Amino acid sequence: MDAEIIAVGSELLTPYRLDTNSLFLTAELNKLGIRVLRKTVVGDDREHLRDAFRLGIERAGIVISCGGLGPTEDDLTRETVAELLGRNLKRNEDILRGIQERFRKYGRAMPDINAKQAMVPEGAVALDNSRGTAPGLWMEAGGKIIILLPGPPTELEGLFQKEIRSRLARLSGNLRLYTRDLRVTGLSESDVEQRVAPIYTQYSGTETTILASPGEIQLHPRIWSEDEVAATKLLDEMAKRFTLALGENMFSTAGETLEEVVANNLLEHQATIAVAESCTGGMLAERLTNIPGSSSYFHGGVVSYSNDLKTVWADVPKELIDAKGAVSPEVALAMADGIRRRTGATLGLGVTGIAGPGGGSADKPVGLVHISIADEKGPREHAFRFPGDRDRIRRQATQAALDMVRRHFLYTTRAKA
Repeated sequence: MDAEIIAVGSELLTPYRLDTNSLFLTAELNKLGIRVLRKTVVGDDREHLRDAFRLGIERAGIVISCGGLGPTEDDLTRETVAELLGRNLKRNEDILRGIQERFRKYGRAMPDINAKQAMVPEGAVALDNSRGTAPGLWMEAGGKIIILLPGPPTELEGLFQKEIRSRLARLSGNLRLYTRDLRVTGLSESDVEQRVAPIYTQYSGTETTILASPGEIQLHPRIWSEDEVAATKLLDEMAKRFTLALGENMFSTAGETLEEVVANNLLEHQATIAVAESCTGGMLAERLTNIPGSSSYFHGGVVSYSNDLKTVWADVPKELIDAKGAVSPEVALAMADGIRRRTGATLGLGVTGIAGPGGGSADKPVGLVHISIADEKGPREHAFRFPGDRDRIRRQATQAALDMVRRHFLYTTRAKA
């Protein structure tokens, strides 16, 4: 089966609201073996809505919309679809009483405009929305299925899981999408493609998507199949070959974030860590503490943008900063070693650089970042040149710092072996 998703709302055509519902729906539909062929975003305009639904019904077996079921004048989905299908709207008294009761529960009288949400197209099945006032609607016409869902994500997700999933599962057959989430760092998108393309092109019937983000490349090999055992075996084989081609740059074959991998490394080795950050402004500490239970391995950190605080908080000698400059290998080494000693952590990380957009020079351009990791044997430093704007440079710097920790444990394990 195939599906088309229509996201409704003029706010989705502005830079202020993202359509996250389509991502959720795509993931859930794929799990059920339903391919999403197209996604459309359309504003609160009756003519545009009618065209979107008309085309969707022509192209796909299932059309699922999100949004436009509210009580206000610009909520037009219900009315537009009923008109398109030639069906009258009738008020459902049970739904109306449910909406009234929901308002009474919170000590309020139901505004008259909410009665609009109790209007149901003829032949439609109303789907209970326990998290809001707008019920979902399931309709069938000409062998096609049209599903209308409310726009608030908590309502849509709850309604889908409770009312939609089982209905679609009965219709979708045995075909399922099987996939892997492989993650790589330390290589560019083109480097990854060059290494893995000769592999994935050998597997007919599969698709491999390569997604790039600052400091990370994701590989998503996938296959539609009715045979779970065969699909799993094939994807395992592809993942193994990708790992051999990408070597230690592959940091996860199970979709883990780099901070999750580092957290597991720290816990496995019963190690702790502390950070001294300059250009990353606390982003490194934030990523390390994103993981529940991080207090067991994260001792703490300092954000020392000023030279004085590098000295006060991370024990970087003032003379060293004066001689070498705040952005230098020597200062990064001193920051990592200083914060490790001050906190008593197993590992110290030091990051200093120029995130821009200003502050660069010919010798020290924007994007230059020095990162150091220190253990009981002393600190080690690596210089990076990151492209992009300020946010991109900072994100790449934290990714590189976390990767230095991952590789530290990788090399430690190899040395012991």
